[in-house]
Amino acid sequence: MNLFRKKFCKESDEVLMINIREGNKAAFEELYDRYSKRLLYYFYRMLNGDHDKAQDFLQDLFLKIVEKPELFNQHKRFSTWIYSVAYNQCKNEYRRLNVRRQYNQREEIVITNPETTHGPEERLDSRMFLRALEKELNKLEPEQRLVFILRYQENLAVKEIAEVTGLKEGTVKSKLFYITKKLADNLQDLNPINNEVMENAQIN
Repeated sequence: MNLFRKKFCKESDEVLMINIREGNKAAFEELYDRYSKRLLYYFYRMLNGDHDKAQDFLQDLFLKIVEKPELFNQHKRFSTWIYSVAYNQCKNEYRRLNVRRQYNQREEIVITNPETTHGPEERLDSRMFLRALEKELNKLEPEQRLVFILRYQENLAVKEIAEVTGLKEGTVKSKLFYITKKLADNLQDLNPINNEVMENAQIN
């Protein structure tokens, strides 16, 4: 890390955006490092597992930040704003393709890491469960899947999810309750060792 980047490594996202508005390249590089991997995986999950398209969306998103940093309200939390922009990108893509339920099954999702604490047979059960969970998530409407991802992948609070999606907090809670109950019902026959994924799906 060069001296310019080191200057910003402990700054908040919001401070970085102020510096980006002033044309600071090092601040942008720091922000990119913080969010690029997370947002790439987010786009991958939301765009039918299309890695190339996810990369394109990621680059478009950060290009917007470079070209129009003034769009960010510095009095708001950056993390919720950036996911709002990413969500709108995905919604526009859904409209363009008129896609609602045409999602392919993907290999695996990252919610827990079964490799670290369980034996070979348990790891196999975990992978089977995660594949089945991914298949069920792909059946959800985009907005439902987004809510689940933001809550259990990105660990956003209900209030933050409401800001990203434009939904009321009560609606977010209702959707989370419905989604987790539906997933638990559809996956109960697997009796996964990862039961905590469903059991811990509480609405805070």
